[in-house]
Amino acid sequence: MEPFKNLINRDTVARMGQHLRRAWPRFDHRRFEAQAVTGLEALEFKARAMQLADALEATLPPDFNAACEVLEASLAPALAIDAQGEPMKLGVAADSGVAGWALWAAGEFVARRGVQDAASAQRGLACLHAITQRFTAEFAIRPILQRHPDLAFDTLKEWLTDPSAHVRRLVSEGSRPRLPWGLRLQALVANPEPTLPLLRALQDDHSSYVRRSVANHLNDIAKDHPDLVARWVREHLIDAPEARSALLRHASRGLIKQGHAPTMAAWGLASGLKGEVALTLSAQRAAVGGEISLRVQLRSTARQPQLLVVDYAVHHVRANGSASPKVFKGWKLTLAPGEARTLEKRHSLKPVTTRTLYPGTHVVDLRVNGVALAEAAFDLKTL
Repeated sequence: MEPFKNLINRDTVARMGQHLRRAWPRFDHRRFEAQAVTGLEALEFKARAMQLADALEATLPPDFNAACEVLEASLAPALAIDAQGEPMKLGVAADSGVAGWALWAAGEFVARRGVQDAASAQRGLACLHAITQRFTAEFAIRPILQRHPDLAFDTLKEWLTDPSAHVRRLVSEGSRPRLPWGLRLQALVANPEPTLPLLRALQDDHSSYVRRSVANHLNDIAKDHPDLVARWVREHLIDAPEARSALLRHASRGLIKQGHAPTMAAWGLASGLKGEVALTLSAQRAAVGGEISLRVQLRSTARQPQLLVVDYAVHHVRANGSASPKVFKGWKLTLAPGEARTLEKRHSLKPVTTRTLYPGTHVVDLRVNGVALAEAAFDLKTL
């Protein structure tokens, strides 16, 4: 499979140079390309984007407003949104303008230059308004939010009613406290209150693209302020349409896995299992790269139906021999009075980029409505 980093390559650089020269005939595309591709193959993905941003800084007009005008004139047409409110795949021809991952570098350039003063921030935000409709500006907007919060939040409020779902999504995604790959907004980690009116305005947006961002933003907040998100869920579940209920479920996912009591109560999951539960594994030994199966047996002793969320945690052995639990999504079900139910699931033991698997005894505990009720274990071996 082609390495992800190759999404920014020599051809990407050459096409970007052509479009910038089209927008500004005086653009020194040869100097731009020479600087952007020097040692490119040896660089990882983010380093490639940053080197491309360095080349833009060296060759775009020194006047920031003029540089933004060149960037905006070089852009491909905005990405369309389909009938379900989702962004369509890039469908423009290669000669239509700058698009795709090259715009990570363009956003980085705007972020570097747009924090100098209020005027630069205002101009930078206008440029990001255009960029986000072709790619995303969720990384680039964060330094401006950090350095010029009042100006940035005033702009985000204006964007709440923007006709572009890409722009409305940026309101939520760009201000997430803990955006993956992005600058952490420590002020919002400590106090997320400034973003709450934005999320309230967007949680019923007609675009699922926007609503999914709101859910992820709330999930970010839950990592530092779980009770706040539990209150949000309880308040906004009242008479919620299905789309909002789905958003709130997605926003609650981390807290439900943790068994956070106020969140469980908001979803009617506060009661523990009335009955019996057993967990068995398909093998006592497994190998990295393989899989292991879980078999769960539930039996109700209740007189009323029970709404249950059944998840499981694998306590992964770490390099130093300690163990760290990772909760995985299992089942959501209604167990009838007196019902016995068997659930089965295969768990992959293939390594992933975010987790290295080490040999040793791995405990698996079963969690019903957030409470660990049964456990089993297997020995993991390397191939």
